[in-house]
Amino acid sequence: MIAACGENRDSFWLNRTIRDIFIALHRAGYAHSVECWTRGGVLAGGVYGLALGGAFFAESMFSRESNASKIALVHLCARLAAGGFTLLDAQIYNEHTGQFGAYDIPREEYLDRLGRALRIPADFAVSTPPEDLVLRFLNVENLKK
Repeated sequence: MIAACGENRDSFWLNRTIRDIFIALHRAGYAHSVECWTRGGVLAGGVYGLALGGAFFAESMFSRESNASKIALVHLCARLAAGGFTLLDAQIYNEHTGQFGAYDIPREEYLDRLGRALRIPADFAVSTPPEDLVLRFLNVENLKK
């Protein structure tokens, strides 16, 4: 999954060292991914990041099929809500994340939210989020574009 995020991008950004670190973090229970697979078993898209307390830091996402990254992001948001997370750091606001409710906040507010989120014992490993949580983050109109 992490190697797919580096496809068609600057290879320096997602180099072997970063991939190895995130694989080790995954094995330690801190790095996670949400993946979308085709019925034929082909990885279609996904998002990965780092979970610390009740904060999740989305590192990268990719899509090989139309809307696959959107579906992964919606599922990630629902999983985080179900697991008790209070902060999803998408790093950079853009149109793609904005359509799902992302917004910029001032640095001081971010640091305050981050401090509170780090003290929360959230759980990424919850079972599949309930449908109502998934629907809360899904904007069907955006998938039609």
